[in-house]
Amino acid sequence: MITPVPLLSRDEIARLSARAQEVVEYRKSGLSLNHIQGCPLRCAYCIKTTYGLSDEETPRALMTDAQAVEELVNHRYFRPHRTPIQLFNRATEPFLPKVRPHTFAVLENLDERQLTNQVLVITRHQLNEHDIERLNQLRHLKVTLLFTYSGIDNRDIEPYPSHVAADSMKLMSAPSTRKYRTIFYWRPLVPGLNDTDEHLATAHELSKYADATVFTGLFYREEIAEYYKAHNLPEPFKATARRKIVPEELEARVLDVFSNSSALFRKTSCAVSYVHGLPDYNGHIGVRELCDICPLSQLELCQSAHRVPSAEEMRRVASVLPEAANLQVVDISNRAAIISGLETEQPRYFLQHSLGFQMHDEQHPHREKRHGRAEIGWEGASA
Repeated sequence: MITPVPLLSRDEIARLSARAQEVVEYRKSGLSLNHIQGCPLRCAYCIKTTYGLSDEETPRALMTDAQAVEELVNHRYFRPHRTPIQLFNRATEPFLPKVRPHTFAVLENLDERQLTNQVLVITRHQLNEHDIERLNQLRHLKVTLLFTYSGIDNRDIEPYPSHVAADSMKLMSAPSTRKYRTIFYWRPLVPGLNDTDEHLATAHELSKYADATVFTGLFYREEIAEYYKAHNLPEPFKATARRKIVPEELEARVLDVFSNSSALFRKTSCAVSYVHGLPDYNGHIGVRELCDICPLSQLELCQSAHRVPSAEEMRRVASVLPEAANLQVVDISNRAAIISGLETEQPRYFLQHSLGFQMHDEQHPHREKRHGRAEIGWEGASA
């Protein structure tokens, strides 16, 4: 029997960074539940570094699974049957042997409540036949397994080999009657590290096993850059960026290799919505150049659900959030709403998912054809 992840004391929790103490946090692809933190896989680019958890390798819990679920479903951002949920996606691996029981405890708790929300579970770990059986027992949730695969063979940057995720994806995608869906989560793509013709060809072959594929780049924040320097790792870029980095030339090569693919996406929400037969909950359809690789059937589905909200409607939805009290609607077009005055990014995601429409922060404009990505590698693109 596997021993449950130990609970932190109040004093230990108080010593965590403010962000790490925030068990429920809104991110672009969903409302993220992270009451268990710590991972031994030591991926150099892990987002947990930005939460002050880079050295935390032993999974530990801030509260019980039952308490965490209560905090999630009673959170001001949560809407039953609508809000997309992400589970253990910022500070641990959900299928580590000690974390796996907690992953299923949360899923089963949510499912027993007859919630039909989308749930995203991102993993690179080894899964097994028992996982198939247990996931298939869920009756209501729309679960998507996203298998993180990079093909990076530099063990100083990614000690845990990518082939494990590839093998797990093949296993979990095989059953014809499964209730969950699978995504080939091809990331991070980093120039000079895993972008050879061979890397791209291998990824294309692996993508055929999953229900859809998402490709994306590296979050290279200041904290992650400092981690690279501290561990004498080759720095992938000369500068850091707020957004993921996918250079224009690299994207063009990916699209060329995947030219015959029927289910390649640039954005996570597009892919997970597609595999469940739903329109994208982030409303990316307004940004038409973002959708130029999507299946025609998905374009039609997203377009049928596309509706431009009024400024009054946006203010009404935001009125339940104290941190959105100063919301300003700068502009609204068929493409997106330009807004300002929010205290953090989190209420922007709440608005975006509540209305199924793109919300862009006036201070961080989305450049044409860059798809909400970093400027690095796109210096020659039009503004």
